Amino acid sequence: MMAEQGCSPSSPVCCGCQLLSFVPGRRTGRVKGTNEEWREPGVPPCGAAHTPHAEGAPWLHPRPARPRGSLCLLLSQGKQPRPGEDACTGMPALRLPPGGSGADPTALSGAQFPQLASQTAAGGAREKALPPQPGPYLGEPGLRALLDGGGTVGGEALFSKFDKCCGPGRGRERRAMEKKALVSTRLTICTPPPQPELPEPSELPEASELPGPSELPGPSTGGIYQQVNNLLNIVDEDDQESNCLSSQEGPGSKMRKALASMIIIQKANAEPSEVMMALIRSLQLEEISIKRKISIYTILQGIIQQEGELDEECVQTLVNLASREMREIQEIEGYILAETASDTLVALSRNHFNLVMYELQHHLKPLILTDEFVLITLANLANANVFEFMPYMGITLATIFTMLRLANGAKMRQVFCSAMETFCEAIQFYLKHWEDSVYPIMTGEHFMNKLLPMYRHFVTVWLRSENTEVKLAVIKSLRPMLSLLLPIEELREQVYDYIPLLLAEYQGNVEALFITQILRQILEVSVSSNTPVPKMQLHTIFSELHTQVCSKAPVLQQFSSENLAEVVQCFIALVPEMNNRTLHFAVKVVRNALCDPRAKVKLAILRVIGQLAISGYQERVRGWGLRYVSLQLILSTYKLMNRQESCSQADLEEKMVHKVTMDTVRIITASVSGVINEFWLKLLGYIMETEYIEALTPICISLTNLAERQRQQKESNANVGRSGQVELPAPQRLLARLLVLLSAPYKGEGRGVAMLHLLKTLHQSIAPTMADLWDVEIPLLIQYLEEHTQYTWNQKIWEDKLIQFLRNSLKRTQGTPWSLRLSRELNHQIVSYESPSVEKAFLYRALGSTLAVGQEADKVEAQLMELLHKTDYSNDFDREGAILCLGLCARGQVVTVLNVLHEFEEKIQETEDSWHISAWRSDHPWRREVVKSALMVMYSSVAAYCHPKMLLPRVEREITKKVLHHYATSCQDVSLKMAFIQSIIQICLALQGLGKADFDYICKPELTTNLIAILKMEPLDSLVSPVRCLTMTALWHLSKLRPPFTLEENHELMDRSLQCVFPLPPPGEDSEQVQTLYENSMNALMVLMESLLEREMDPKGLQEIFHLLEKWLHSEKDWERERAVALSLRLLQVYREGVTILIPLKSGQFGTLIGLLAPHTCDSEVKTRQSTVDVICCLLDLQVSRPWSIQDTATEKELLDIKEELKTTDMDKLYSLSARIAKVISKEVRWEELVILFQSTCESLGATNLSHDKAAVIWLNTILKLRGHELEDKVPEILSTILAHLPSVGHPDVRRPLVEAVLLLAHAYQETVITSLLRQPLPLDSNVTELWEALAEDTAFAQKILHALMSRIQEKKAPRSRATSKKDVWRLAAVDPITAVCALHKITMALDSRENLQDIFPELSCTVLQELSSTLEPSQASLPPDSWGVIQTGNLQNKTTPRRLTVKTLQGIMSRTGSEEMMQSLMEQRVWALLEDPRTYIDGVCLLARAMVLHLSSHSHRFAQLLLPGLDSEFLPWRLSSTAFFVELMCDPVLHRKKMLKPTIFKLAKGASHIHSTLRLLSTRALGNLAIGAPSKVKQYRKLLRKKFLCSLSDPISTQVITETMVALTKVLGLIGEDDLGSSFEVISMQCRVFLDDEDESLRLQAFILFGKLAVLAVKKKDFFMLEIKKSWIPLILHLQDPCPEVAKACESTINLCIPFWGWKRLQISLEKYVSQGLDLSLFQMEMCSYLARKDPVLLDTFCAEAIGYYDSEWAKIKAAACTFTGWGGSNEMLDVSSNPWDDDDDDDVALGYVLEQMVPLSLGEMDLERLHQCLEALQMDPEVIVQNAAKETLSILRERELKEREVVSEALREEPAPQEP
Repeated sequence: MMAEQGCSPSSPVCCGCQLLSFVPGRRTGRVKGTNEEWREPGVPPCGAAHTPHAEGAPWLHPRPARPRGSLCLLLSQGKQPRPGEDACTGMPALRLPPGGSGADPTALSGAQFPQLASQTAAGGAREKALPPQPGPYLGEPGLRALLDGGGTVGGEALFSKFDKCCGPGRGRERRAMEKKALVSTRLTICTPPPQPELPEPSELPEASELPGPSELPGPSTGGIYQQVNNLLNIVDEDDQESNCLSSQEGPGSKMRKALASMIIIQKANAEPSEVMMALIRSLQLEEISIKRKISIYTILQGIIQQEGELDEECVQTLVNLASREMREIQEIEGYILAETASDTLVALSRNHFNLVMYELQHHLKPLILTDEFVLITLANLANANVFEFMPYMGITLATIFTMLRLANGAKMRQVFCSAMETFCEAIQFYLKHWEDSVYPIMTGEHFMNKLLPMYRHFVTVWLRSENTEVKLAVIKSLRPMLSLLLPIEELREQVYDYIPLLLAEYQGNVEALFITQILRQILEVSVSSNTPVPKMQLHTIFSELHTQVCSKAPVLQQFSSENLAEVVQCFIALVPEMNNRTLHFAVKVVRNALCDPRAKVKLAILRVIGQLAISGYQERVRGWGLRYVSLQLILSTYKLMNRQESCSQADLEEKMVHKVTMDTVRIITASVSGVINEFWLKLLGYIMETEYIEALTPICISLTNLAERQRQQKESNANVGRSGQVELPAPQRLLARLLVLLSAPYKGEGRGVAMLHLLKTLHQSIAPTMADLWDVEIPLLIQYLEEHTQYTWNQKIWEDKLIQFLRNSLKRTQGTPWSLRLSRELNHQIVSYESPSVEKAFLYRALGSTLAVGQEADKVEAQLMELLHKTDYSNDFDREGAILCLGLCARGQVVTVLNVLHEFEEKIQETEDSWHISAWRSDHPWRREVVKSALMVMYSSVAAYCHPKMLLPRVEREITKKVLHHYATSCQDVSLKMAFIQSIIQICLALQGLGKADFDYICKPELTTNLIAILKMEPLDSLVSPVRCLTMTALWHLSKLRPPFTLEENHELMDRSLQCVFPLPPPGEDSEQVQTLYENSMNALMVLMESLLEREMDPKGLQEIFHLLEKWLHSEKDWERERAVALSLRLLQVYREGVTILIPLKSGQFGTLIGLLAPHTCDSEVKTRQSTVDVICCLLDLQVSRPWSIQDTATEKELLDIKEELKTTDMDKLYSLSARIAKVISKEVRWEELVILFQSTCESLGATNLSHDKAAVIWLNTILKLRGHELEDKVPEILSTILAHLPSVGHPDVRRPLVEAVLLLAHAYQETVITSLLRQPLPLDSNVTELWEALAEDTAFAQKILHALMSRIQEKKAPRSRATSKKDVWRLAAVDPITAVCALHKITMALDSRENLQDIFPELSCTVLQELSSTLEPSQASLPPDSWGVIQTGNLQNKTTPRRLTVKTLQGIMSRTGSEEMMQSLMEQRVWALLEDPRTYIDGVCLLARAMVLHLSSHSHRFAQLLLPGLDSEFLPWRLSSTAFFVELMCDPVLHRKKMLKPTIFKLAKGASHIHSTLRLLSTRALGNLAIGAPSKVKQYRKLLRKKFLCSLSDPISTQVITETMVALTKVLGLIGEDDLGSSFEVISMQCRVFLDDEDESLRLQAFILFGKLAVLAVKKKDFFMLEIKKSWIPLILHLQDPCPEVAKACESTINLCIPFWGWKRLQISLEKYVSQGLDLSLFQMEMCSYLARKDPVLLDTFCAEAIGYYDSEWAKIKAAACTFTGWGGSNEMLDVSSNPWDDDDDDDVALGYVLEQMVPLSLGEMDLERLHQCLEALQMDPEVIVQNAAKETLSILRERELKEREVVSEALREEPAPQEP
């Protein structure tokens, strides 16, 4: 009984006998002290209230259970287990973290760590179970030999005996068998490492011989030992602090302790032996405290539980040390230390059982009282290692038996009793699971011979002890011992002999309950084994039990009520063995307990009464027994009917009393004859009144038994109701009661069958006219109930059977008021039942069916009106019941029902303002909307149930219009909407049931409008009512009625329905109601969509539906996609089954739908993925035009296999499966559908999520790989599709496969792909750029692409050819070459290595240069700036133009192939800017060519080959560019070496004669460079060169050409002689002289240089050249002051070369002096004028006149120089010899002075002076100051000279004598 009650932590006596003890080892738990010997792990002991843990916590103890002796010691000290502690061990119950008992403590979360830390600090051991290590089995002979030997034996003797018993080599086999067997028994077994053999006794050191700390291996200081010691110091410091500061440890202290312990254990994971040795060494220190020892042992237990092998030496030392510690108990703390040491030994037995067992057996010697903890450890060892311990059990029990007489102390006796209790339980476990052991089998007899003497000693000696605790310990140990002894017949009778000794203990101070439990155990075994207790003892037992019942229990006995229940159970067990005397005692005992109010006593008495009646002692219970049973029946029924809902102990006990009372009633009525009529009357009254369902079944059975018994006895009156003056209730009332109760036949066990039997028995009393019908139909009803159970029956079917039974019965009463009376009873009983209930629902149904057959309409109307008035319309159940009742009544009374409803509406209308029908119901007000909703459903219910012939005339005017009126005049809340929808559904169903195909339902449009309005008002973020589900259902029903919906209405309904359902968020798992609403809504949507699809069962209709579903299929929300796919599957299945045309899908539809659904194969939801496969299967069926063709084919099988694999969550595998599906589809799809499939798949990109996009591109690539060879004509469309959708794709995992798709096409259709890409508009966006760059990934293929692009660029420059095929038409389509150039740039920049471009670099650069040249065409140059579509960036200079793109491309090519030095040079020279500007293009090309020839000389030959055709190209810009390159190439010897010089020179010669000046210039320059590149060939081509140069010198258009010609001549003249020029010398000289005064600086410069070059060559034509010098001398002199420094310098050099021709040695020397010293050459002019004035005045005068011609020069310096020269040459002042510091010749001074005196009259006339004055005066007005100054100075000189001339004339006149007069 205690096992049933359980125990709480506050119990004064711990029920440790009943607790589930978890100890290390295989038996993870057993119930001790009770018959239940095993309990599954994880089940809490004694109910869940024992340890206050959270639900689901493992009920594990963290350390081995405390032995029974220690438990009794705790109890004797008055200690009570605290909450959270084990009642048996007193240790904290540790809740392990998730992951099992073996979880790593270091891996605990922060929330779990404090609990574990505190428990560890409090001394809790490790939580992991300790599986044992099987050791060698020592058979019984060997054990007996040890016992007979009087102690220990040597290891050799031990193992020799073991070998005899087991045989060699048997250990491994049995170990394997044990491991295999224990798997099925859920025992925790770990595979241990091989164990060494037991050591010799001589090899085991005694405790005194254990090595000291200094002798242990390992470091003496530092290392692991020091670390472990420091951590242990932390624990000790925390203990000291906690003792000083507070009696309770704080969380910080506990945390530190736990951390220190865990660190040591974690360290032991890596170095177990070293850490164990350090701990053992610490244990052996003399100054160590007991607390530290306890901590060390606790840590050692944690280390032992870890996996891995331990050092045998450490283990042996620890075994000996722990054995010594547990045997040396000195104080209370030492007792705890001994416990911990004992636990350590038990933990070691996991893998070292033999060592531990040997140590314990070593201290267990016969006739020598062993230590307390040796027994405790042995018991725990047996409990933890059952199978290993069993071979030692016999010798252990035998040895312990020899010590019993020596145990005189109470404490030791308690230890022995606790140990024996554990041993017996271990034996019981072994006997139940012996097949799991690997050792030889031992039967129960093997142990019983040793247990019986101990049992005898316990009962005869120790039970008589005066110590109560000893007695309690003995009694608790007797129960497991008896469980082993009683099953053996030979020992059972010996146990009977000691019963008197047990009975004698009733007089002691021990709880009588424990004695009675043992006595009950003996008695029950005696009955079950058919071995009765001796009769002489039986009398003693009854007497003592009688005393226990009748006497008052002592105050100290806490369990008197439990003891009384046990006594009654003893009586019940002994009833079969009673005789008259014992029966008398039994009855007396029971009758003495009749007034006891306790539930257990009542139960015992009722069971005894029932047992006496069954056993044939009916007379003994006829009087007092029947009265007691009747009283208990009344009391228990009353209490249960009036109890409140609770699960208290009192309610449970009362329910049990009632159940036993009903069982007893059934027994009495079946076995006791002559029951009085009052008993029958009470039972019949219970049926009519009681509401307690459990009482009805036994009462009906009892009444049936009594009725049958009375019928069999053939009493005087056959009517039981009038027999014995007992009257039945009214027949209609009884029938109504029984029918209502029969509506729930399984509420009470067998209630339905029992009532049917009673009804059949009483049929004569209820309705004799129905007797024959009931005899037939009631057995059928009974048969139905017997064939089903409460889990298999159907409530509706059963109610239908009952209603049919009622209708059939009422037919027998036609023409009588019997049915109206029955309806009145049914109406009256409605208020007797609660709402909702099955009984009340049946009452409404039965009432409606009964009223339908009523004959008097007015009475029916009165009852219906009464029902309408008393119905609580706010109660849904009552309202629905009244509606059902009116509908059923309308089957036969439709006019009456409609009249009642109209009358009820009129009464309601009278009180419309208040809407409180207080006259009818004053207890609650009615809401207006509730009544209106009820009226709507009532009308529809009438339509649903009335006869078809009565429906059509009334359905619209009297029913539908009423429904619409009530809905329109209401507030239209949720309940009204549902009522309105329900009404429509019922009306539609009724009309459909008529089968009238020609009936047009006029109200259909109005109803449809209202329903759509309801759908629109439904919220899209929640689903709180079934309104939308019912609305769609109503629309579905309406769609079946005439007139049909139009196609537009169909589509609107579909779209509205989808918008109403799909956006709803998925229901949570915690709300079943919402889930149901969601499922119903989806089902209603599918049904409606199916119905609407049936109107358009053709490809167009299917396409329209998928058009509506498309946005949901592309939704970003998982649930919307899942619903859309599921609906698609459903509709396709319907379409496939219903389509009848030959082509179920139109062209392109298959590809569109497949592409739409393909990405869903990788959806995040498993249902969506699998449904997509099903949709694809349906589409395949439809595509082949034969819906059955794909069935049972390899394709379908493969798809179904893939569908199952789609359950995986591995995304990589999902993508692989999607690719497999794509392969299947690509094989099945028709060629013309491929592009549509491709386009449809691309349209889903970016619409949903990343996984969908990945799936889409997987499909694209898969289809292209498998079917790409068929798509040549479709490549442009495919590329256009990809390019159109590529911008919407951002993720690299999606973009890359799309790009790879383009690569696949490019490899297959290179030209087509290139053309498609080239037709993309400029500037290229990032997407097209990415495609071009992707083409560069494969170097070989990239080179092919580059060649193709170059050919495209070059084709534009070549003559247009006619297309010969469709492919050529596409290839030759209008493509902007700039696009190809941009593509070249993208590809070249994307190539991963410079080396990849080296081979084609010349071709690339020449091609781009050719395209760059094309931008110079007049046609393009004339286009407005913005006609090409430039990119404005805020500044016109930043416009992206075709030319700029081309230059950028060329720059990119150069950067990929050229050196950094070259690129830096080009940047510094601004080559790229020059190339961009058409005006400086040629300059840029020339600089570019110079850099390329200089830095890329290895490509010069290839450049020459590629550019040579351009020299005579008809395309002038390209010819210019080519010529510019050849300007530099002509400087390279490569042309000469490669024998390309001749064609080059001739082509250049043609260019030199071209009409285009720039081409002439470049050609001339290139020809001039011949002198650099091939100087040896100059003479060979001198005639050609001379001819071209002479023509160029006289170029009429371009001075630049002339300049370049002179440069070329300068180069060439150095390599040819004067003779090679011939007559050209004069021409060149004269032409060169012409340009000395040219306004072009470069032309002047080159003219002076060339003149100087001619001066060098003039040998034979010196005279001619002298004349040329004379003509050119003034320009030479004046241009020394040229504004251009370079010209002035060249002029100086030319004068040096020309002055020798004058023959002026003195001037030549002076000039060389001036030049060498860097002096101003103006002094040379003064000297020259002085010299000429003396030597050649005429020449000087010529020079002066010529200088005057330069007064109008455009250069200021030249003007000033001319003025100065004139002043020097025409002034006497300039002839002053004093101004010439280098002239020391007196003759010259004289001569000079002479010349000046003669110059004026000889050189200048009056007109010359006048003209000079005018010119000088005009120059004074010049804007340049230098000119003004020079003019003033010259003018002043002239004026001075004139003044002097006048003076000279005057003086001459004065000196001339006057003429004499004749």
